[in-house]
Amino acid sequence: MDWQPDEQGLQQVLQLLKDSQSPNTATQRIVQDKLKQLNQFPDFNNYLIFVLTRLKSEDEPTRSLSGLILKNNVKAHYQSFPPPVADFIKQECLNNIGDASSLIRATIGILITTIASKGELQMWPELLPQLCNLLNSEDYNTCEGAFGALQKICEDSSELLDSDALNRPLNIMIPKFLQFFKHCSPKIRSHAIACVNQFIMDRAQALMDNIDTFIEHLFALAVDDDPEVRKNVCRALVMLLEVRIDRLIPHMHSIIQYMLQRTQDHDENVALEACEFWLTLAEQPICKEVLASHLVHPSLCRLIPILVNGMKYSEIDIILLKGDVEEDEAVPDSEQDIKPRFHKSRTVTLPHEAERPDGSEDAEDDDDDDALSDWNLRKCSAAALDVLANVFREELLPHLLPLLKGLLFHPEWVVKESGILVLGAIAEGCMQGMVPYLPELIPHLIQCLSDKKALVRSIACWTLSRYAHWVVSQPPDMHLKPLMTELLKRILDGNKRVQEAACSAFATLEEEACTELVPYLSYILDTLVFAFGKYQHKNLLILYDAIGTLADSVGHHLNQPEYIQKLMPPLIQKWNELKDEDKDLFPLLECLSSVATALQSGFLPYCEPVYQRCVTLVQKTLAQAMMYTQHPEQYEAPDKDFMIVALDLLSGLAEGLGGHVEQLVARSNIMTLLFQCMQDSMPEVRQSSFALLGDLTKACFIHVKPCIAEFMPILGTNLNPEFISVCNNATWAIGEICMQMGAEMQPYVQMVLNNLVEIINRPNTPKTLLENTAITIGRLGYVCPQEVAPMLQQFIRPWCTSLRNIRDNEEKDSAFRGICMMIGVNPGGVVQDFIFFCDAVASWVSPKDDLRDMFYKILHGFKDQVGEDNWQQFSEQFPPLLKERLAAFYGV
Repeated sequence: MDWQPDEQGLQQVLQLLKDSQSPNTATQRIVQDKLKQLNQFPDFNNYLIFVLTRLKSEDEPTRSLSGLILKNNVKAHYQSFPPPVADFIKQECLNNIGDASSLIRATIGILITTIASKGELQMWPELLPQLCNLLNSEDYNTCEGAFGALQKICEDSSELLDSDALNRPLNIMIPKFLQFFKHCSPKIRSHAIACVNQFIMDRAQALMDNIDTFIEHLFALAVDDDPEVRKNVCRALVMLLEVRIDRLIPHMHSIIQYMLQRTQDHDENVALEACEFWLTLAEQPICKEVLASHLVHPSLCRLIPILVNGMKYSEIDIILLKGDVEEDEAVPDSEQDIKPRFHKSRTVTLPHEAERPDGSEDAEDDDDDDALSDWNLRKCSAAALDVLANVFREELLPHLLPLLKGLLFHPEWVVKESGILVLGAIAEGCMQGMVPYLPELIPHLIQCLSDKKALVRSIACWTLSRYAHWVVSQPPDMHLKPLMTELLKRILDGNKRVQEAACSAFATLEEEACTELVPYLSYILDTLVFAFGKYQHKNLLILYDAIGTLADSVGHHLNQPEYIQKLMPPLIQKWNELKDEDKDLFPLLECLSSVATALQSGFLPYCEPVYQRCVTLVQKTLAQAMMYTQHPEQYEAPDKDFMIVALDLLSGLAEGLGGHVEQLVARSNIMTLLFQCMQDSMPEVRQSSFALLGDLTKACFIHVKPCIAEFMPILGTNLNPEFISVCNNATWAIGEICMQMGAEMQPYVQMVLNNLVEIINRPNTPKTLLENTAITIGRLGYVCPQEVAPMLQQFIRPWCTSLRNIRDNEEKDSAFRGICMMIGVNPGGVVQDFIFFCDAVASWVSPKDDLRDMFYKILHGFKDQVGEDNWQQFSEQFPPLLKERLAAFYGV
């Protein structure tokens, strides 16, 4: 007997569905309470499915809503549905998947895949066979509904469908889907391709077995009239390019011609999918060959103008970006515009020979219009041009320069703006080839900074920042000074988007120019401080970053009374305005950390309240975490970022104030808190704790020393390279502790030494970690040579190669003293790898005199021991430069 609703119950449910469509929040609250009550009745879910599938007299939105409430119930507690209820729902779904309304079909499809993803694919064996069977129906609605449901199941459960758990249903499903590529309805063709597309990236076996048929069918649909079909064809080809390029290569010429057309498709969604093809192609080794070879007109010269054309703002972009609004600085930001910020925890690194950081970090600043953070054709075209510029380098320019001239000086602002974006997109890949043109281009771009259109001003900021490295390499009066002057004006622009772009560009310029900015500090600070009073919420956060970067870039030059007087009052005022639970503290704390490190003793007048608050933040977070662990049902989990940022600012204070931090530490319980943080479950918390431990060890060891016996085992356990940054900071802290403990380190050597030796010998260990590990092993050997020297042979070679590129500094000095002392204890440990030791010694530019003597003694000792002839033979293996340096410095 079929389940039948009770009339009164049905009316109650319908009333509830009507009420829940009301915009009134009080009504909404009543609805939520009522739902909670009704969910106590097991057959409430029967009423919901009944309204969705049987109550054709009701309007579609109400029926659909009933299905969506049911879907949420399935999500929350399907496990506790009584079997008759679950069976009734499943049966109703399958019987009504062909409902006349497309909204109801889609809702039933969502419901089916939700049940399936609750582990029910195994428990509902008839589902897939029945849906596949329904595809054969003569009735369009039934076929479309079944396909809609299958597409959702393929999206949600692609891995499970390709596993033995279900007897590999794909072996039947994929050939079945392929038959429908030729169906007369575009909607069905589109579903069929979308279903198969789910299995490309995982290389499902059933698809790989049918790959040629699939590709053939795709080509047959290439010129389909329906944009949705064309979009899915493009998407399939982009994925195949990544996983089965071997199958596409024979057809590559025609695929490229096809994609050139589709990238200009009048439907922007199709054009966007097609544009992804160039992004993916640029990452394939065959890219250069297929785009630039064997044709009179290589595809590259057709592709470049298409991409450039796609980089113009569309009319809809300009409306969304309020491109016609020039002044909006007085309009407050809406909160959802502000992206969550993630704090990057502190990692301790060493200074290298090559001064300039590699540009890899700023790769993600591509294109600045993040209000349209949705991926669109403009962004995709710009990204594609950027990667192609990196593949083709200067060879791209002949195709591009003739276009660029026309764009950059075009009377229409939209065209001119796209030209400036093009110039920025190619900056990284074509820098060498662009250098001859920059002396006239940079002044033109600086002029565009005062264009009357805000979107032109903002893109000019971004593009100029991409050429900052070149600007700084020229005499400062040539370009740096005019660029800086204009950028500072733009930081005070009346348009928020321009303010944001200018602030970000200025931060990039600061990183490149470093101390070149010192002469202009007063003027820079006046501008940044003035912006404080002017900026709305979102740009304030970027302003903090520009101030922090300035401090990092000019360092102790900032420590002048007049600069401190300008900068600190507004920062401290913001600091006092913000509550402890306000996430705006993150960027402000990061900024203050940089400022404290730069100002050093200049920060003393401000340090007490800042220090106290950081300790409070750590304490509050730990307390909240404790309550949450004990009563997860009563308390919320804390946001540990507050604690991480606070620990990092404490590190900045310890580094900047040095010994002055001692009284602050003495008057607080930071060491107890640190003991807890070092054992936190979250790696980033441990990472920041060990950085702080190292900084406190350097600044005020008197407070660290009593805790060493408790701390060392924890440090030893964290020498686990699975968490690179945690391991790195723990290693560094151990090295700093060695230098303070001296011979008293002896009881702890065995806790850490084996792990360190293992890490330095691991393949693929990141450079920073290798360097810090080598320094710490050297320092352990410096304070406890007897304990460490016996293992010398196990680490000497990687030790020498890790440290040869580090600049002369304190850390390197102590580590090399340690190695020399260990060689003294165990000279045999270095014999086999002596050439590596010679190379590492030669990497010193100016060692202190007593360290130079140590090197001299070891080199001459070795030479005397093996005899003149053997030494001659041995030194024949040296590269010429090494030979010269050793002869010049040490006379060997």
